[in-house]
Amino acid sequence: MRVPFLDLKAQYASIRDEIGTALQQVFDATAFAGGPFVENFEKEFASFCQCDFAIGVGSGTDALWMALLGLGIGEGDEVITTPNTFIATAEAISFSGATPVFVDIDEQTYNMNPDLLEGAITPKTKAVIPVHLFGQMADMDPIMQVARMHGLFVIEDACQAHGAEHKQRCAGSIGDAGCFSFYPGKNLGAYGEAGAIVTNNAELAERMRMFRDHGQAKKYYHRLIGWNARMDGLQGAVLNVKLKHLPAWNEARRKNAQLYNDLLTAVDSVITPVEADCTRHIYHVYAIRTQDRDVLVRALAEKGVSCGIHYPVPIHLQEAYRFLGYRRGSFPVAEKCAQELASLPMFPELSQEQIESVCHEIDCFLTKPCK
Repeated sequence: MRVPFLDLKAQYASIRDEIGTALQQVFDATAFAGGPFVENFEKEFASFCQCDFAIGVGSGTDALWMALLGLGIGEGDEVITTPNTFIATAEAISFSGATPVFVDIDEQTYNMNPDLLEGAITPKTKAVIPVHLFGQMADMDPIMQVARMHGLFVIEDACQAHGAEHKQRCAGSIGDAGCFSFYPGKNLGAYGEAGAIVTNNAELAERMRMFRDHGQAKKYYHRLIGWNARMDGLQGAVLNVKLKHLPAWNEARRKNAQLYNDLLTAVDSVITPVEADCTRHIYHVYAIRTQDRDVLVRALAEKGVSCGIHYPVPIHLQEAYRFLGYRRGSFPVAEKCAQELASLPMFPELSQEQIESVCHEIDCFLTKPCK
């Protein structure tokens, strides 16, 4: 059976009429750059995230970069994060003028290991960016405790965690700011590029609004040196429609994950995802671990099952960050997981039959010969 890694067409088909109406409203109003459709989404998304403010921007990378700038992070500063994330987390730190510093991850959740955080802090450290990887929030209590003890800002990289929770608090609502990507494949995806910053800090929110629009407090009056990072009106309208469906879509992902867990429990050579205590995982990615990862992914592809690998090379081993001086072995848990993680098909519309087929093929390949 053919099983795609992601099926955006299936989701679009379920909301086609709503999307068509929303886009027509934007065309009729000719509100294409910022404007009322973005403002309405910002209001709804802030409420969804249990925050006072949301600022729509052009991408998740914009969100991370602008949050750093808004908090005054710059040349000579250090920002601590993890090496097993999409490179945008580190790029935002670099483009703010600061230096990324990495700490290793927890082997069960794949998120920042809070026990290692304090040991990475230096007099140059100004902020921490925990990454809520794959849809599960990092252990925020000890991270916040260490950060506050040392006077550090905390920016949540929630680009994969739309609706995830930690002790019933939403992703993005715990730190000084939370940053989201609405890349099309995300749990809440735009029809193009878009992102957002959420915060409870009114001053920071105002700075972000100016930063994204060339530093303007009002048109042609520039209080800051800013950038063009506005969210399109079309994306605001699309996201408004999809946000209403996000809780149901996240619940569907959780049910799919539970079925995967049930079916793969007997496959000894597979480690299934762990949902940490007091968290609500929303499974942007359903990643298993196996020592036969690369061979398994190729074998599944031959059977029509598309998988992904997030992320095969940790950031500290990327050529772009060779100048930081890290080497293989610097972060052994992240490096081990990078060699073993395989992302199985995961989207709300995935059928039980498709999941059963994927698990059957995994079982066949890893435990017994199948015809």
